[in-house]
Amino acid sequence: MGTENPGRPTFPSRPPFAAAQTVTPFSSTGPVAGSEPPSFQPTPPAPPQAATPFSSSGPAAVRPGAPSFRPAPPGRFNDPSVPPPPRPSNAPTAAGPFQQFPAPPFPPTMQPRAPPPIGQPSIQPQASQAPPFPTSLPAQSQMPFVPMGSPPPQGAAPARIGSNVPSPTFEPSFPGYPSKQAGAEMQVPPMHSSFPANQGNFGPVPPAASSPFMSYQGGYVPPPPVAPPLGVQPMQQPGSVPPMGVDQGLAEDFNALTMQTRPGTMDPLYDAKELPRPLEGDVEPKNLVDMYPMNCNPRYLRLTTGAVPCSQSLASRWHLPLGAIVCPLAEPPDGEEVPIVNFAPASVVRCRRCRTYVNPYMTFTEAGRKFRCNVCTLLNDVPSEYYAQLDAIGKRVDINQRPELTKGTVEFVAPAEYMVRPPMPPVYFFLIDVSISAVRSGMIEVVANTIKSCLDELPGFPRTQIGFATFDSTIHFYNMKSSLAQPQMLVVSDLDDIFIPLPDDLLVNLSESRSVVETFLDSLPTMFQDNVNLESAFGPALKAVFMIMSQLGGKLLIFQSTLPSLGIGRLRLRGDDSRVYRTDKEHEVRLPEDPFYKQMAAEFSKYQISTNVYAFSDKYTDIASLGTLAKYTAGQVYYYPAFQSAIHGEKLRHELRRDLTRETAWEAVMRVRCGKGVRFTTYHGNFMLRSTDLLALPAVDCDKAFAMQLSLEETLLTTQTMYFQVALPYTASCGERRIRVHTMAVPVVTELADIYRLADTGAIVSLLSRLAIEKTLSQKLEDTRTAVQLRIVKALREYRNLYAVQHRLANRMIYSESLKFLMLYGLALCRSTALRVGYGDVPLDERCATGHIMMTVSIKRLLKLLYPSLIRLDGYLLKASVQVDDLKSVERRLPLTRESLDSRGLYIYDDGFRFIVWFGRVISPDIAKNLLGADFAAELSKTTLSEHDNEMSRRLMRVLEKLRNSDCAYYQLCELVRQGEQAKEGFLLLANLVEDQMGSNSGVGKSTLLTMLTGTHSEAASYEFTTLIHQRKGLIHHLRN
Repeated sequence: MGTENPGRPTFPSRPPFAAAQTVTPFSSTGPVAGSEPPSFQPTPPAPPQAATPFSSSGPAAVRPGAPSFRPAPPGRFNDPSVPPPPRPSNAPTAAGPFQQFPAPPFPPTMQPRAPPPIGQPSIQPQASQAPPFPTSLPAQSQMPFVPMGSPPPQGAAPARIGSNVPSPTFEPSFPGYPSKQAGAEMQVPPMHSSFPANQGNFGPVPPAASSPFMSYQGGYVPPPPVAPPLGVQPMQQPGSVPPMGVDQGLAEDFNALTMQTRPGTMDPLYDAKELPRPLEGDVEPKNLVDMYPMNCNPRYLRLTTGAVPCSQSLASRWHLPLGAIVCPLAEPPDGEEVPIVNFAPASVVRCRRCRTYVNPYMTFTEAGRKFRCNVCTLLNDVPSEYYAQLDAIGKRVDINQRPELTKGTVEFVAPAEYMVRPPMPPVYFFLIDVSISAVRSGMIEVVANTIKSCLDELPGFPRTQIGFATFDSTIHFYNMKSSLAQPQMLVVSDLDDIFIPLPDDLLVNLSESRSVVETFLDSLPTMFQDNVNLESAFGPALKAVFMIMSQLGGKLLIFQSTLPSLGIGRLRLRGDDSRVYRTDKEHEVRLPEDPFYKQMAAEFSKYQISTNVYAFSDKYTDIASLGTLAKYTAGQVYYYPAFQSAIHGEKLRHELRRDLTRETAWEAVMRVRCGKGVRFTTYHGNFMLRSTDLLALPAVDCDKAFAMQLSLEETLLTTQTMYFQVALPYTASCGERRIRVHTMAVPVVTELADIYRLADTGAIVSLLSRLAIEKTLSQKLEDTRTAVQLRIVKALREYRNLYAVQHRLANRMIYSESLKFLMLYGLALCRSTALRVGYGDVPLDERCATGHIMMTVSIKRLLKLLYPSLIRLDGYLLKASVQVDDLKSVERRLPLTRESLDSRGLYIYDDGFRFIVWFGRVISPDIAKNLLGADFAAELSKTTLSEHDNEMSRRLMRVLEKLRNSDCAYYQLCELVRQGEQAKEGFLLLANLVEDQMGSNSGVGKSTLLTMLTGTHSEAASYEFTTLIHQRKGLIHHLRN
């Protein structure tokens, strides 16, 4: 084991966590996810705004092609005795349908306060209820605005006044299918209009009775009433005036961002086919390539924005997360290799104060005898072994022979002083459940055969160590000493006092005991084929394995099929009580039940043991507790619900093979250094935080990514460039101690516009997702979704304020090119498996497993999980002849909406973890018969997709293989569904079309962000959000940076 700093002890004598401190599986140090800097610079006053057609006081805009049914919005007027607002009757004749109305010249300090809507309750959270999001924005005064857009048709009926009893809502019969409310008819609900009946002209609305201002042309219109945010209980104090809350102010600001049509018409000005969507997946940023060509590749290190704010006040106006995503061992780009630098017999060149490794941004002075650290600016002496003269421009004459001075990513060979013990060999230990459920599912046979097939590919030959243990109600050890002809089973039945029968022979060298290991793997499937034991002594087995592995460390692979029921660490069945959802105790079901698993994880991390959990069960198996082992040991969770070897065996074989054969860094630690004035405060991912900034990673590979948040320590930064360096000392499988180093430089900016211009949507969404997952462990899902949505609303509002006055676009949405997909990804995140709804929509184990995946995957995989690929294949399959280029054209992705599905087509939905093959109702019979064979008319849930002896089937298999090869981390199994199979089609596909607004359940089909943006729950308003930033320049302005 080594450390970054020689002579500094690496491992504490005790587990690196406090006994009295509660750490959740996704928790991290630092402030709560979603918190903001304490200081805030007030934003400029909001620009004039236009009335939205989706507000409660305007006409209802109907999207062409959408069904005319709109769910009735929740009642806003609770008192039936209160009459509706008066209709204007003294409208003067307008000059024309396009008459311009000047805004009243009110000074910013004299903005009239909007009177509260009739019956609108004030938002006063109860004492026991925490606000859903930290509020740091003061209430913004509202600028007077002029209503824009076409007036309603003549004779519009006034809106009905709500009653105290809310209208009942009904759950949809199946996910993804809309349901009607009781008594609802297929028509647009009547809306109260504030316009006169003469269609085509505009009339001013009457001024407020209590307004102290003079009446100007256009008048003053109070903002439309906005429903309180979800999760806040409205309370009305007698005689009190409702305050203008932050959420309400944000919603009123965004009510002015409309999708208006030409005055006097109802024809839309946008084409849904032209809406920008992330159909190309993740695109690595290249904004800084010209400015800093020696930076490391973005796949290793990506910042949420390629610019650092120069002051805390400027950073407070960046409402999105400020941080980085690090994937230290990511696979290098095609055709590139990470250079390996060996300074032997000298030591690695580093700054003596901040310990930064030599990199391209260090400058050499005094004829090459000194170098200045780019991070702390200290002037260091150049070691005599590293000295070289400088040329006429101040560059070292040997710079072309020094990759560490020209490349942003290098790997140093660490000398002996970086080690406190000899480099460990690769160690693989397998802990396998052999209870009756594991036997019946066929899991044991698949695992044994896969391990045997990978023995020649395990890294580290001939140093690799291997061991096995199995368990049900007892624990079985296996002596695999090389002198034996076959392994010996040793059974321990005392679960209270665990001991190791043969400590020296349970972990053996693979090359020496190869024949014994193969004999054991051949006999394992039949050894327990008649086992009928239902119990699981998983906790005692875990302690026994720790006693075996603690001498060397290594990787522990757990195959768990039964809920632990015996001995220490036994778990109870929980999470099936729907009453805890939407209550303050909801988050407790997502926390580990027993602290035993976190304590064991801390011990594992201390002794360099990483844990990967493979969970198989058709029942509850408590991923929230078992996943803790992977969380704190830099491991990974694989979840196979209702596993059957005939169906899921290929997926398990592929993912287990990759886990065993991919290159792994052993006994690693990671630290990220940054320049003066900034520091990383919180870290998010699977690791154990050994000190304030040192991440302990017993085993890490190319599929692991880590997130961290950045904060400014100084009020004002004086430098023009900020430097970041990631250092990963680790032991390679070959036994060599190495240090992987990534260096990046970014500019320090003084303008908020530059921060937005260099924003990286992929990194923002990745960090925001991790913050949201951690927030679900302390708050309700509803509050977590609200927190995500508020950050996006604040960020877009701030950007709009930058340019609204400059470009005279006060009534239009303004967004940056770099953030054009942010709102769509935000909606997808809120509708993801980890955050959507609650009980009944997503099983608890599946929700927790998805959360573990989102905490570890790279940006590319996460974005594909949030916004999957939808590809149409029937045209490609029916072609008479296929060229090589035709296969590339097949990969053209379609928007995730029902309009993309044709009942005559064949589609593949790919989220990176599974394929869903959708057969249209009237698809060509030739396609179905060629792909499914004789079972083409049978129920697809009982049919598997395999290759048949025809060209069409072979073409489909080539497409699937190409999609799988594009990312080998996970294996996508095919699930078949036919159009009209309501239950299956809804769960598998329709509920995952994130751009659709389906059903009456807001968590499945509608995001709570829609309420804040539009102030209504109508389907028309929901469609406005999903297409809000996608309009033509005449409606929503797009600033290209």
